[in-house]
Amino acid sequence: MKSITLAMENFSRFSGGAESYVVELSETLAQQGWEVHLVGYSWDGVPSGAIFHKIPQPPKLVPPFLRILHFAFKHRTIVKKLRTHVVMGFGATIEMNVYQSHGGVHFYSCLRKIRAETNPFIRLAKTVFTFVSPKSLARSWIESAPFRMKNRPVIIAISDMLRDDICRRFAMKKEDVQLVYNGVDLKKFAKDRDHESRKALRNQLGFGTDRVLFLFMAYDFRKKGVKYLIQAAARLRDKLGSQSFGVAIVGSKPSPALLNLIDGLELASLVIFRGPTKNPEDYYNACDVFVLPTFYDACSLVVFEAMAAGLPVITTRYNGASGIITNGRDGMVLEDPLNIEKMASAMEAFLEVPFLKTSSNMARKTASHYSKEANHNRIISILESVLNDRPGS
Repeated sequence: MKSITLAMENFSRFSGGAESYVVELSETLAQQGWEVHLVGYSWDGVPSGAIFHKIPQPPKLVPPFLRILHFAFKHRTIVKKLRTHVVMGFGATIEMNVYQSHGGVHFYSCLRKIRAETNPFIRLAKTVFTFVSPKSLARSWIESAPFRMKNRPVIIAISDMLRDDICRRFAMKKEDVQLVYNGVDLKKFAKDRDHESRKALRNQLGFGTDRVLFLFMAYDFRKKGVKYLIQAAARLRDKLGSQSFGVAIVGSKPSPALLNLIDGLELASLVIFRGPTKNPEDYYNACDVFVLPTFYDACSLVVFEAMAAGLPVITTRYNGASGIITNGRDGMVLEDPLNIEKMASAMEAFLEVPFLKTSSNMARKTASHYSKEANHNRIISILESVLNDRPGS
């Protein structure tokens, strides 16, 4: 039997894009007869046939950099005992023969996230301290492990942007990095709209069906640019009034600073926070356009989900998922998340019903080329090539 070890701090379908991707990949591997070993802090039991190896979490008083190193070294110890055919890493480990980063390149992620800070003095301080902090140094050392190994693992990039970042940061050639874009569960997300549940949720949100409803969905509000989306909504309201659109924000709970921003801009009736959800498809069904003005994303899975559900997407060139968008057809790609005027203009374009309808159909068509099955088949073919290249295979 073919065997594989996958590592992730928390194996859960509801923790984030990377976590849900790894869980779904492990499900497919188990269904295809692989013996699947999962190494991490926690596991929600899916897939049921997997073998979970728990790493005890260090006490909360342990500094973050030591927690990061603890996970990597504990994982290496477990992997050496298991001796599975393939070891696949996702950025938190130093032992692997296949590497696929979902968090992107740490250096560029930090650099671009710092741009979300508007105060120039705080931005300067963060620039200095971020890259010399023990936590950042530990993460950078672990991230560089695949590129300094004598027998370099197969490197998989999940977007063109990420492949370019990897090549630039680690002096790789493009042809030495496999490119496999994310895939989406089309059976789950590419459904015709349920108009009754759509109407019910919109009523809960306080919006009628005659408005265009923009959706933001993410956990890291700062890095994903929610503050600038709110400001763009204010700009659009000032130009067109408050009767033609609304914004639903799903993911984390709002900070006091964001609530103060909403109050200061008098947007309480236009911008609604909904907190986390385990059913993102309900919001895709209820909303019309997905907006993610992120400062850095290797390749947002939510973009694929939204497009599969028929939502055109407004995002930035710092999102690897922008590589599947044809600007002005199935979405809009912004050059800079800080450009509030451009973001508001992109949102305004989708208030035109004929353009929204055409873009929605095109978004569905684009997403249909990126199925979860196609992604898993490509990844598994890479894993099997690694297995076949092993000595004695």
